[in-house]
Amino acid sequence: MIPRFNGNTLGGSVRTSGDRFRPAKQVVLGGTTVNLCEFGDAVADIVDASMSPSMKPLAVVSANLDHVFHFGSGGKWADHLETAGVTWMTLLDGAPLRAKAERLTGTKWPRLAGSDLINPLLDKFESAAVRIGFLGGSASVQAELKRKLALSRPGLEVSGYWSPTRSELADTEASSRLADEIAAAGTDILVVGLGKPRQELWIAQHGARTGARVLLAFGAVVDFLAGRIARAPEIVARAGLEWTWRLALEPRRLANRYLVQGPEAYLRLLTSSGTATTFPLHSAGRTMIQLPLDDDDRDEPVDYCDRLQTRGAENNRFVQRDDLADLTAVIVTFNNANDIDALLDDLRHEVCAQSIKVVIVDNGSSDGTVDSIHAHSDVVVAYTDGNLGYAGGINAALRAAGPRADVIILNPDLRIRPGALKMMRQRLRSSHAAVVVPRLVDQDGTTYPSLRREPDPLKSLGDALLGSRVPRRPAWLSEIDYDMESYNYAHRVDWATGASLLIAADVADTLGPWDERFFLYSEETDFCRRVRTQGGSIWYEPDAVMQHTRGGSGSSPALVALMAINRVRYARKYAPGTYARVTQASVLLGASIRFWQEGHRLAVRHLFDDGGWNQLPGPSEHDIPNRQLHDFPSGTIIIPAHNEENALSRTLDALHPVLATGKVEVIVACNGCTDATSRVASGYDGVRVIELENASKTAALNAADDAATSWPRIYLDADIEIGPAAVRRIFEELGAGQLLAVGPRSNYDDAGAHWAVRSFYRARRRIFNDRVSLWGAGAYALSERGHERLGIFPNVTADDLLVDQLFSASEKAVLDTPPTQIRTPRDLAGLSAVLRRTYRGKAELLDAIAETPDASVPPASRAKERTIQTVRRLAESATSPVSVFDAAVYTALVTAARLSLNLNRHSTATNVWERDESSRAAFPAGDDSDV
Repeated sequence: MIPRFNGNTLGGSVRTSGDRFRPAKQVVLGGTTVNLCEFGDAVADIVDASMSPSMKPLAVVSANLDHVFHFGSGGKWADHLETAGVTWMTLLDGAPLRAKAERLTGTKWPRLAGSDLINPLLDKFESAAVRIGFLGGSASVQAELKRKLALSRPGLEVSGYWSPTRSELADTEASSRLADEIAAAGTDILVVGLGKPRQELWIAQHGARTGARVLLAFGAVVDFLAGRIARAPEIVARAGLEWTWRLALEPRRLANRYLVQGPEAYLRLLTSSGTATTFPLHSAGRTMIQLPLDDDDRDEPVDYCDRLQTRGAENNRFVQRDDLADLTAVIVTFNNANDIDALLDDLRHEVCAQSIKVVIVDNGSSDGTVDSIHAHSDVVVAYTDGNLGYAGGINAALRAAGPRADVIILNPDLRIRPGALKMMRQRLRSSHAAVVVPRLVDQDGTTYPSLRREPDPLKSLGDALLGSRVPRRPAWLSEIDYDMESYNYAHRVDWATGASLLIAADVADTLGPWDERFFLYSEETDFCRRVRTQGGSIWYEPDAVMQHTRGGSGSSPALVALMAINRVRYARKYAPGTYARVTQASVLLGASIRFWQEGHRLAVRHLFDDGGWNQLPGPSEHDIPNRQLHDFPSGTIIIPAHNEENALSRTLDALHPVLATGKVEVIVACNGCTDATSRVASGYDGVRVIELENASKTAALNAADDAATSWPRIYLDADIEIGPAAVRRIFEELGAGQLLAVGPRSNYDDAGAHWAVRSFYRARRRIFNDRVSLWGAGAYALSERGHERLGIFPNVTADDLLVDQLFSASEKAVLDTPPTQIRTPRDLAGLSAVLRRTYRGKAELLDAIAETPDASVPPASRAKERTIQTVRRLAESATSPVSVFDAAVYTALVTAARLSLNLNRHSTATNVWERDESSRAAFPAGDDSDV
C-alpha cells in the first residue's frame, strides 16, 4: 500500500522562554488545529519567543473562516504549512470559529485577531528594545505608517519597511534576496501583512531565512496601523459582523472571500471540527521500497532516501538497461522527430545531479523519430509495433525498463530547465509525496494552468458554460485551477496534466499498469486518483520548470471528441449510473455550445450514441520495419480453418511481419477443407500446414497443439486479422507468468450491413464495451500452465467460451491491444445463423459442465444468471433514443434466434456448421460464430 501522509503541523505546543514549552489546549476547526489561550498568555508567549534566539522562529497566525478556506480540510494549501523551518502558533479569530470552540470545550475563548494583538505587542517590543520590520502594503501606506510610528512610538526600533510586488513574491530567487535583505537589517520581529494565503505561504518558504525570531502573519494590520482602513465599531465587532463592515468598505476586493469562499469554509467548519483527540495529527514517514543489495541477502525494507546516492555520469551518458539509476525517464514517442533530440540533450545536462536511465517506447512513428532515437546509443529503446496510446506506451516502457527506482514520465515535446529534475526529487523527499509535477510554461515563458481538480458534474458544468472565462469563479465550478497564486508555491493537488510526472519507486510498483482504456487523455486523471485512493499525495513543485509546446499528441476533430468521451469513460468507471449520466449531460452541453467546431460536433454525435466510440482514435497497427521486430517474443499461433480460402490470405498477410522474425511458428490446421485453403496457407513462408479429413474445429486445435513446439499459444479464427502489436503484447503478458489466459480487444466491422444488423451490433458494443471475457474476439491465448488446466479441447462448439470459464478474473484478461476486426453479417439471415450457432454452442457447453463430477451449479441456473446480467446491461445502456431503439432491435433478434433454435432443436443435427456466408461473399472474412 502507498503510505498515508496526512500530517498537519499547525498547532502543537506553544513556545515560551528558553527551551520551555507550555502545553496548549487544542481543537481542530475546519481541519485546522488551533491553540486556545487567553489574550495575555498569547501576548506573553509571543514576546517570550522574541527573546529566544536559540529556538526556531515562531510564526503567528489567526484562524478565521478565510484561514479555514485556504488551510483547512480540503483547502488548496492544507499541507503547505508543514515546514521544519518555523514553528506555527495558530490563534483563534472569527465569530464562527469562536462559537465552535466554545461548543467543543464548554469554555468561552477571546478573539485573538492580529489587529487586536498588534498594539499590545508593539508596547512590549518598544520597551524590550528589539528591532521590528514591516513587510507588505503599498509604498504610500508604508510611508504613512513610518510617519505615524515616528510620532506615536518614538522608542520603537524599526529595522525596515519592505513593499514587494506580487511578481517579486512569486519569484523564488527574488523572495530569497528579500529575506536576506531583511536578515541583513537585523530584524527580530517581522510583521507580514501580505494577506491570506500569500503571507503564510511566504513565511513557510522564506521565513527562517529572514533571521527574525517571530513572524506575525497579521494580514491588513499594516493598513490599520497606517490608518488607511478604519476598524469596525465595537458594537459591530462584538456582534460578529466585522466582515460586513469590511465588505462594505472594500466590496470588489472582499466579495469573493466573504460571499463565495465563506460558505464553503463554514461547511468545512461544521463537518471537520473536533477535539485534538477526535482529529489526531499524523506524522509523515519515509517512502520504503525494496532495493537489490550488493553485500548480503537481506530482504528487509531499505530507506530509499539513504540507500540511493546521487551519482554523476561520465560524459553525460545515461545508465544502461540492466543497471539501477537514481531516476528512470520514460518517454513515449509518436512522430516526434523534431522534438526528441532536444529533450535528450536536456536530460544529458541533468546527469550531473543524478544518474538517469532513459527508456523510449516508440508508438509506431512514420517520420524520422526512430532514426533520431537510434543516434543515441545509451538510450533503452522498445517498440509497440503499432500505436497503443499514451497509457499503453508508458506500460510498455515500464516493462522494458529493467531495474528502476523513481520514474519520471516525460512528453517528448518538453524542454527541461536546468535543475528541474533535482528540484522535483527534493520535493518528493521533503513532502513524502507519491507523485510530483512541475511548473509548465509556454514558449513565451508564461505559466500554463496545468493543475487540475477532481472531475465532477458541477465542475464539468462550469467548464461547459464558461470555458476559460471568469477564471476567478469558485473552485467547485471549474476543473482547471486558473488562480495564478496556485502556481507560485508548492502544494498538494488532485492531479495535473500528464506532460511530466515524477513517481516514487514503490508507487509505480504498487499501483501497477496505467489504464489503457484511456488511449489518450484522462489516463493521468485516472492514475492520480488511484494514487490518492491508496493514500498517496500528488505535489506541485513551482521551482521545477519545463517548457511544453502542447503539440506532441497532434490535434484533430477526432482527438477533440475523444477528450470529451474519455471524461464520460472516467465517470462511468468510478461512478456508473446517475452520476455518470449527469457528467455526460454536462460534457454534452459544453460540446453543444461549441457545435460550430468540427471536433465538438463529432463529440455531440458520440455522446448521443456511444455505440460508435470504437470509431474514435484507439490502439492501431502500423507497417513496422523489420529492424523494429528484432526483440520480438517467441510463441505459436494456431489457426483452425474450414474452407477459408478467401479469408485466410488476409489473416496471414497481417501476420507477415511476425513470420519474418523467425521467432513465431504459425500452424494452419485445415479440417475437412474442400477448397484451396491448404494451398493458400502453403504459399506463405514459415507457415506449417496440417490437414485433417473431418470438419471439426476442436480436432484441428488438438492436432495443432500436438504439432506445436513453443509457448505461449494464440488460437486464432481463420477470418480474424491480428497484427504484430497485439501478438507482441499477448506473448509478453503470458510470458510474464502472472496471467494464464488473455485475449485481444476486438472491433465489429459492420460497413455495408443491413440497418438492423448495424443496430444489433451497436447495442452489443454498449453491453460488452468494457467486458473481461475471452469469448467473441475470434482469438484467445494460453500460457503453458493455462493449457495444462484445459488439457485437450473437448468436442464443443463454443471453445472460446469453454476457455473463458476455466479461469478466474485474476487469472485472465482482455488486453488493450489494437483490436481484431470481426466482419459482421451483411444480412439478417447471416446474423440469424450466427446467433443460432452461438446459443447452441452455449447450451452444449452448459450441458457438458453439468455432466462433470465437480459441477456445483446447474446449467439452468448458469444460463439464467447470464441472461439476467445481459438484460441488466442492456437496460443500463439505453440512455438515449438511439440506444433505446438499438436495445429493442437486439432483444427482438435474440428472442427470434432462441425461439428458432428451440423449435428445431430436436430436428437439427448438433454437428451442423451454421455460419454466416454474407460477409464472406462481400469481403474475405470468416466465422462469426462467437457473437
